[in-house]
Amino acid sequence: MTIGRRAVLKTLVGTGACAVAGAGSYGYLYERHAVGVTHADVPVVGLPPALAGFRIGFLTDVHRSRWVSHDDVVRAVALLMNERPDLAVLGGDYVTWGDRRYVRPSAEALGPLSAPHGVYGILGNHDDDHDMPAALAARGVEMLKDARTTITIRGETVDLVGIRFWTKRASDIALLARGATGTLVLLAHDPRRLTEAAALKIPLVLSGHTHGGQVVLPGIGAIAAQKFPVIAGIGRRDRTTMFVSRGVGTVYVPVRVNCPPEVAVLTLTAGLEAREARG
Repeated sequence: MTIGRRAVLKTLVGTGACAVAGAGSYGYLYERHAVGVTHADVPVVGLPPALAGFRIGFLTDVHRSRWVSHDDVVRAVALLMNERPDLAVLGGDYVTWGDRRYVRPSAEALGPLSAPHGVYGILGNHDDDHDMPAALAARGVEMLKDARTTITIRGETVDLVGIRFWTKRASDIALLARGATGTLVLLAHDPRRLTEAAALKIPLVLSGHTHGGQVVLPGIGAIAAQKFPVIAGIGRRDRTTMFVSRGVGTVYVPVRVNCPPEVAVLTLTAGLEAREARG
C-alpha cells in the first residue's frame, strides 16, 4: 500500500501537535514548580585571592501571582538557605505587573532569607518604586535603587551597584560606580546592561528578566529571549562576566518547557587572565 505525501504530512503535524500539547501540559503541571539549585563557578577579572571561593546566593523573578504560589517561593527560599551562601542577592520582579495584592505575600515568603554578609535587592520592570522595596526593606533586605554600597569580606572590599530597570545609560551607571575601590558587582535586572558594564570594565554583572526563555524548543531554543546577549547562565564580553538566572516564577503564560526554575549559588573564581598568568 502506498502512503501519500498528504497523509504523511498530516501524521507529522498531528504528532507534532501532540508533542507540543504534551510538553505544554507537563510544563504547566510540573516543570514550572520544579525549582532546583544551580551551582556555577563564575570567573571575575581582577578578583583578589581572598575572595576566591566566596559564594553568592542569587534568587530572582519570583513573580508572585495567582500562578506562582506562596509554596513555590517558600520552596525556592528554603533551597537557597540550605546552601548557606555568604551573600544573598534578589534580582527583581517580585510580583507581576505591579499587582499590589501580592506585594506583602511576596515579601513575607522571601523574609527568611539571610546571609553572613547581608541580603541585597534591586527592582525589576514589574515592581513599583515604593511599596515593594518598602515591604522587602521591612524584612531586612537592603534595596539598591540606583545606589551603591560597600561590604568588607575577608579584608577585601566589594562594591555592589544596584540599578533600576529603567537606568540604562552608561554615564548614569558610571556615576554610581565612581570612586569604587573594591571588586565591583553590578546588579541589573536586564541582561542588556552587559553592553554598558563591558564599556565601563565592570568585572561582574548579575541579572534575571529573561526567565531563561521560559519555553525552550529543541533545535530552536528560547524564541522569546533571543534579543538578550545572555539568555541564561554565564556569558562574557571583554573583561566583564555576566550570570543570568532563569528565575523562579513565570510571566505571560504559567508554563516552563525545557527551562526549569532555579535559585543559583555562584562561587567567585579568578578571571581567565589571572589563571593564564599563574599557568
